[in-house]
Amino acid sequence: MRIIHETLQYPFSTSPEFGTTMQVAPGVYWLRMPLPMSLNHINLYLIEGNKGWTIVDTGIRGDETRDHWHTIFENCLGGKPVNQVICTHMHPDHTGQAGFLTDLWRAPLLMSYGEYYQTRVMNSMMRDGGHWQTSEYFQRNGLTEDFLTQMAEMRSNFTPEPEDLPIPNSYIRLSDGEHIMIGDNSWDILVGSGHSPEHICLYCKELEVIISGDQILPVITSNVSVSPTEPFGNPMTSWLESHEKFKKLLPDEILVLPAHNEPFYGVQARLQGLIDHHEDRMLILEESCVQPQIAVDLLPHLFKRKLEGASMFMGLGECIAHLHCLMTRKRIERTLKDNVYYYRSIDPNLAERATPGRHEEPDDEPMLI
Repeated sequence: MRIIHETLQYPFSTSPEFGTTMQVAPGVYWLRMPLPMSLNHINLYLIEGNKGWTIVDTGIRGDETRDHWHTIFENCLGGKPVNQVICTHMHPDHTGQAGFLTDLWRAPLLMSYGEYYQTRVMNSMMRDGGHWQTSEYFQRNGLTEDFLTQMAEMRSNFTPEPEDLPIPNSYIRLSDGEHIMIGDNSWDILVGSGHSPEHICLYCKELEVIISGDQILPVITSNVSVSPTEPFGNPMTSWLESHEKFKKLLPDEILVLPAHNEPFYGVQARLQGLIDHHEDRMLILEESCVQPQIAVDLLPHLFKRKLEGASMFMGLGECIAHLHCLMTRKRIERTLKDNVYYYRSIDPNLAERATPGRHEEPDDEPMLI
């Protein structure tokens, strides 16, 4: 999903090439690694300490990313070792090289509790076949067996290869409100939820910098989905609550270092913009459910083009996340008929109050992050 705010400022006119780094704050370096999708790169960060380096996020698994890491190690570390590896959250573009990096440097992995164990579960699930729970989840939301076949093929593209080192068997837990010292600077651990269970952000007051991972992105919005793993989850409520929390904690003058798009200023406007965007999506769905609707039939109200394969999976999950949030607000009710869920707005006057055409434009497609 794309939301662009003119109030945001982008201080850097160029981006680092793969295999290089760019200093963005004292002792903080930006690097990029390729991704095999329309979102073709991820931003990673190096923080210099007194005796070594901290890596923040690792890139997706595979030889190409490992080769770029070796180039950086040869040319950019100034003879210092890597002391520790931090992963902001569980997704494969952030954790894919964690085993390789921690093994190469004999360095500990630092993650939140929920993200570490969810990573281990997800890696195991990628090797497993489908189960009845997964089939039931998709069927109850209007999808077919043909789609399940497509999903199995997509999963195989992300399944770890035998030569990929697994996530390490031990880690150091990071918790919300803690502080870690890197060099002479203290970094606050701020945890958000919704995109993933316990997403870590690193905020340094002295440097006026936050490494935000996927929690705060300037152009796209992170996918917030209900998945077959937790079919009755309510991640959208957690996502919105996290942004309200971050609004209270973060001063507007800080530099935001995101995992995708470009570093930027304007965190308060962006946080509010993300909240407003999802509130608008929910109002669209509420107005679209005056008559009972199946989740898959609501996707054209949220996305411009027809969704297929992985985009369908992400789009449907995000649609259901909005619907579950509306259910907790008692604005939508759900009934099961012929093994399919139907969603209906509760407000009897909603059709009269609806104002066609006043919402944001539908999004091009959900982002796969």
